[in-house]
Amino acid sequence: MSEYAKKSKTATYHEGKRPWCVVEEIDLAFPCATQNEVDDVAAKELVKRGCKGLFEGANMPSTPEAVEILESGNIVFGPAKAANAGGVAVSGLEMAQNAQMVSWSAECVEGKLNDIMKDIYSQCAECAKQYWEPENLKAGANIAAFLKVAAALREQGAV
Repeated sequence: MSEYAKKSKTATYHEGKRPWCVVEEIDLAFPCATQNEVDDVAAKELVKRGCKGLFEGANMPSTPEAVEILESGNIVFGPAKAANAGGVAVSGLEMAQNAQMVSWSAECVEGKLNDIMKDIYSQCAECAKQYWEPENLKAGANIAAFLKVAAALREQGAV
């Protein structure tokens, strides 16, 4: 991030500090490195500074307490199981290319990934709307995942 900030006209980098604790206003947050990076204190700072959405780009960067604070502060929460799925999806696309002995252009892979991520969002939003509450993408992601596992268990004759 420090290298990006050197090239950007608007980005700033603060060595050793959490970004949501050093800037006045935050539109969106993308914690991407450390498990439990966003704790209850950080979540309160995000709410206070006007954050509109937090999208996890790592495995569990937000504590359960932080997620409760974000949700009660009306911050859109993109849970890791959905928002962080892009890396897994691209690995699957690479395996598909290898199995078919073909090579897709970067634009083709980007298009396929874009479609996959839109589909993930749609599934999360639809399940949230149908089973829980329309704005709760975390619940939607959990429900969508459960339904997929349940369907797979039924198809395999396990239940």
